[in-house]
Amino acid sequence: QVQLVESGGGLVQAGDSLKLSCAASGRTFIGYAMGWFRQAPGKERELLAAIHWSRGITYYADSVNGRRFTIFRDIAKNTVYLQMNSLKPEDTAVYYCAAQNVGVGAVPLPRSARAYDYWGQGTQVTVSS
Repeated sequence: QVQLVESGGGLVQAGDSLKLSCAASGRTFIGYAMGWFRQAPGKERELLAAIHWSRGITYYADSVNGRRFTIFRDIAKNTVYLQMNSLKPEDTAVYYCAAQNVGVGAVPLPRSARAYDYWGQGTQVTVSS
């Protein structure tokens, strides 16, 4: 049973940084895509970034302009991170980690929330102006 547990959210001021963590357990994640999504009140859940667990390739959404956000993983710790810099009030949302088995071949990382089978419970990020 795949389990994803997010942590690292909180209340920060505009311009601050946060590092979110997603601890993954329940199986080996070779061949999995790991994604970070967020959902603000009244808005759809959007993909921010994704990474292939074993290949290390990454994808970033256009909304993450200027690479304010960086996704990376620590295979030894079975953890995926989202480093967020220069936070803005519009970054306020619940942030979710997700996982999907896509295999080890050269396949595109899934970008739709519907494509991911496993989700964490989410962590709230609030950015004050």
